[in-house]
Amino acid sequence: MIPQKLDEGSDTYGLLHYLYGPGRRDEHTNPHMVAAWDPYIDDPARSPDMTISDLALLLDAPVFAMRGKKPKLHVYHVAVRNDPEDRILSDEEWAEVAAEIMHAAGIAEHDDDEGCRWVAVRHADDHIHLVATKVREDGRQPNLRQDIVKMQASARAFEVKFGLRRLKHGDKTAGRWQKSGEQEKAARRGLSEAPRATLQRLVREAAAAASGDADFFERLAAAGLRVKQRIAADGKLTGYSVALPGDRNIEQQPIWFSGARLAPDLSLPRVRERWSAAVPAPRVSPAEAWQVAEQKVRAAAEALGAEGLHQGAGDVSALGDLIVVVAVVSPRLVRNQIKDAAMEFERASRAPGDRALEGQSRRLYRESAQILSQSAAAVGRNDAAAALGFLLALVQAVEAAGRWHDAQEHRAQAQASGRAGRLLHEAVEVTAGASAAREYRPRPNRTGARPVAGQRKAAAPGERLMAGVVQEALPEHAQAVLADPAWPTLRARLAEVERAGEDPADVLATVARRRELSSAESVAEVLTWRLDGWRAQRGTAAVAPGSSSSSTAGAGGMGRSPAPTRKGVAPAPKRRPGDEQGKGPRRTR
Repeated sequence: MIPQKLDEGSDTYGLLHYLYGPGRRDEHTNPHMVAAWDPYIDDPARSPDMTISDLALLLDAPVFAMRGKKPKLHVYHVAVRNDPEDRILSDEEWAEVAAEIMHAAGIAEHDDDEGCRWVAVRHADDHIHLVATKVREDGRQPNLRQDIVKMQASARAFEVKFGLRRLKHGDKTAGRWQKSGEQEKAARRGLSEAPRATLQRLVREAAAAASGDADFFERLAAAGLRVKQRIAADGKLTGYSVALPGDRNIEQQPIWFSGARLAPDLSLPRVRERWSAAVPAPRVSPAEAWQVAEQKVRAAAEALGAEGLHQGAGDVSALGDLIVVVAVVSPRLVRNQIKDAAMEFERASRAPGDRALEGQSRRLYRESAQILSQSAAAVGRNDAAAALGFLLALVQAVEAAGRWHDAQEHRAQAQASGRAGRLLHEAVEVTAGASAAREYRPRPNRTGARPVAGQRKAAAPGERLMAGVVQEALPEHAQAVLADPAWPTLRARLAEVERAGEDPADVLATVARRRELSSAESVAEVLTWRLDGWRAQRGTAAVAPGSSSSSTAGAGGMGRSPAPTRKGVAPAPKRRPGDEQGKGPRRTR
């Protein structure tokens, strides 16, 4: 929950008219009052006896009645916004938030009958607007000293009470949240994300891989973005702004975002920190890129934070850039998980306080990013097995970053590291499952043999009890797997394997042998991830050039024949959802 103090003004009616209106682009939905200084004040949206003009006059009455010089800007305006992933609060809950925020700010303290007048208007699910006039009923002006800090402290308490996303105030590392209007606009245009999110992702990718100003701006242009540089009177470059083609305001002008508006570490000075210390990456062959990068990442993880607090802050910053680069060049099989991990680790890459740019781990992470970026054309075509060792090293590095943040009591950053580590762990297990599928040699089909006298008839495909499959394939882990909350999902995956014509016990035993399971917090979840990789790889192998249309080929990967195609017409290439590597934003006329 973020209370944001907006610009003060002098037009109470104009602000209320906007809040109760349709918005600039019809983004306001069901505008109504959820709370006010007086519980008996009628809502202009629900009462014929109250208009917006009447409400504005009531709010302004103490201002007009005060003696002496009136404040020039007497309208106090605060927006209180939840994260889009938070649950939707009721009007009653927002009313409680509004009263407490006004108390914390010093506008109208509890049990103070002489406080300022205020109202809370809601026109979206995720936020409210608080409008107050800065003159008390007794004619004095309120004490608003440290109002922002006090409102933030109140918001932290509501995050705990209502089970919302918990933030840490004061370290100035939080990214900017997408506004509901931006999300609604993206939905109307059929976009998967708001333009601000697209710009942030593309600018971060360019900054993570760039080696200088010219390279950075070339990468932005290559990504298809509009770029505008800010040049000072002395000819020096002092900033930049970017816009997405086709993203225009009501005047049909491009909507520009400066780097600082996208994220705290994307302003030009912060972007330039990445190449302030030259990092000459060693030239390696594409076939060795993953292996060389793995060695450097393991060494960096062991040394992270060992040189002190400032070096550690610079180290985790470089690690964040490395994950961004990996998300671009990673195998298609796990690209979505790594992209999500890069997004989650973004907060962890911004540690509060000063950063040193000469740390050993920072240098190693930067070298790894340069190696993978230079080898992108070939690295991206490698199979998942080539990246498995590197992904394991990356998990180790993220875990080391989490421990470092814990030691510094950076709660938000440590939590972000944990979320990113989980996604990378999933990518590792999916990759392991795909590697097992690539080397798999099925045993002779036992279910098709004629049963001998007295022997139970084999179950038809899809009818086999999967609990027995687990006990047959993993007797040492069977009890833990069957009691695991993730067991129903694993059971469904095993049923899909059987319906595809393969022996689920044989497949489960194969993926289980690929990597140890004793250290897994949830064996069933790890096995589910490996089976996801197995099924994805079997599908890839089935449609690979030169593959035969045997019983193991076909759509979905296992046991189906490929759909017939017209003679002389090549089948359309398939693209996985979310795979946009090498594509810039879609241009519109």
